[in-house]
Amino acid sequence: MSALGELSQMKRGPKGPKRKLTDAEKKEERASYLFLAPWILGLALITIGPMAASLYLSFTNYNLLQAPEWISLDNYIRMMQDSRLLNSLKVTFLYVFISVPLQLVAALALALVLDRGMKGLGFYRSIYYLPSLLGGSVAIAVLWRQIFGNAGLINQVLALVGIEGKGWISDPSTALGTLMILNVWTFGAPMIIFLAGLRQIPTMYYEAASVDGASKVRQFATITIPLLTPIIFFNLVLQIIGAFQSFTQAFVVSGGTGGPSDSTMFFTLYLYQQGFGNFNMGYASAMAWLLLIIIAIFTFLNFIASKYWVFYDD
Repeated sequence: MSALGELSQMKRGPKGPKRKLTDAEKKEERASYLFLAPWILGLALITIGPMAASLYLSFTNYNLLQAPEWISLDNYIRMMQDSRLLNSLKVTFLYVFISVPLQLVAALALALVLDRGMKGLGFYRSIYYLPSLLGGSVAIAVLWRQIFGNAGLINQVLALVGIEGKGWISDPSTALGTLMILNVWTFGAPMIIFLAGLRQIPTMYYEAASVDGASKVRQFATITIPLLTPIIFFNLVLQIIGAFQSFTQAFVVSGGTGGPSDSTMFFTLYLYQQGFGNFNMGYASAMAWLLLIIIAIFTFLNFIASKYWVFYDD
């Protein structure tokens, strides 16, 4: 019987209807609600309330200065005809589908290296985790802009071997790639999770495989990866959700324009421009709900697909 079932059975007694609570139990129940009150208020006022308001505003024409004007589905119809919005979706999808797999591969590779039990593991783990803490900050985005600028570090290194560089951020063909590299660089959080997962794999599996003559590559393919699939799935879902919401890097690197030629125009950046640049808050609210739907669809598909490739011990 589950814990919830046992608790329910305790309240009902062995048989019959739910028994009456004693004064002490009622006092304890009131105290529990009192402790839960800050969370419940936060959920209602900070999460559910704004979400409900944005859903209403998504059906209105609202410019922050005048009262919202109900326009039904006009904002959603407009999104289907907005070429810049469609381009921002294309840019965002490219960013997610390329940078997230590369980030997870880099995180897993480094976790495998750190799992060998080297000296100073705690120090290296902290150092490699640091980019995840700083990667979404304005300071790192500014630094990234300098590194890939015309006179940046990348071009200085290329000049040493006689290669003439270019403005990587100012070129539409490479600007988005620099942001992908920045996202891959923030591999620290998934790396720590991968490392924890690797530490949970019993060593007896590797010992048995070694006795049978399996190579390191075969052990990795037949032991490590299958037993690590729940961790891979967890990291995949989290990183996809985070990548769809990326904003700071594109805003700082492009100066808030999404340039050059909208090559770094993330969906969130275009949403920001519509809401706080053009004061089309109703349209921006509709865009926010579209993003929520997109993330929900991808998360749902990941959970459906996980039945075929994620393996659990039980």
